[in-house]
Amino acid sequence: MNDHTYLLLVILVMTAATFFTRATPFMLLHKRADHPLLLFLGRFTPPAIMTILVIYSLGSVEFSRYPYGGPELLAALLTLAVHLLWRQALLSIFAGTACYMYAVQSGLFI
Repeated sequence: MNDHTYLLLVILVMTAATFFTRATPFMLLHKRADHPLLLFLGRFTPPAIMTILVIYSLGSVEFSRYPYGGPELLAALLTLAVHLLWRQALLSIFAGTACYMYAVQSGLFI
């Protein structure tokens, strides 16, 4: 088996595994969509995950050394403002990421 065939087979297996792991809950739980546990998880899991990601992202920032977390705080505030204005998750994530990358790459806080 040459390298191209092996690589194609690996990609196909990963694609199938990803598809089945994503589709299985919908196939198994389609009759229980109104179960209280599923409704609870559907409502509170996304904000909990976003909170954990924010804590993880800002956890390693050194606020005691220059630039005192400036790029991170600026990006976080912009993300929050964009989300509160337009309620578009992808837009707010993109805006915050672009702001952070610009602040770091341009030397805005140096």
